Amino acid sequence: MTLTHQLIALAVLAYFLGSVPFGLLVGKLKGVDVREHGSRNIGATNVGRLLGMKFFYLVTLLDALKSLVPVVLASALVHRLPESERTALIHGLWLLTGIAAVLGHIFPVFLGFKGGKGVATGAGLVLGLFPYFTLPGVLTILLFILVVWVWRYISLGSITAAAAFPLLYLGIGLSLGWAVFGTQWPLLLAATLIALMVVLRHRGNIQRLRTGTERKFGQRESAS
Repeated sequence: MTLTHQLIALAVLAYFLGSVPFGLLVGKLKGVDVREHGSRNIGATNVGRLLGMKFFYLVTLLDALKSLVPVVLASALVHRLPESERTALIHGLWLLTGIAAVLGHIFPVFLGFKGGKGVATGAGLVLGLFPYFTLPGVLTILLFILVVWVWRYISLGSITAAAAFPLLYLGIGLSLGWAVFGTQWPLLLAATLIALMVVLRHRGNIQRLRTGTERKFGQRESAS
């Protein structure tokens, strides 16, 4: 099996792994269907509001691992090739393993293609694609933490970090001499599309932020 075939197979597996609704499963184990309470989203933020912050952290970790694991496996395969032999196709397929997991989370086959917003799963993709996404990704995560710490809105932190990510990738890539506009163009395109997708998935949050009705980080909501 060639590297191309291995990466394609990993991407297919990553989609099904991404489709596992950990937020829903954790809620069910606690006797709560998160689709019927709060924002009705299966993501970590809604789970945390309904069940408590330790469950927010648990679901965030599980959702991140859905993309981190396949991307790390793909990274191990890709890094067997010398840098000079990594074509745009290889970069694109490497990236596809993570994108497939994110799409699985947002459009899960097990839940009628109605899933979460993809932030934690997107973070797993970013951290696993070393070093090209990892370096700007760490800065993005620090920015997310800063925004949430100052303003106490998970959604605002997610939107800000998502918008900053492609700019950070571009800036770091150019400063380090990466082939950002060469063989790595799929990475730049994906960074931009991921940012756009995350922002679009937060349209409702943006409206609530504008009206002052968005819930702050740590606020509990009754599941009764």
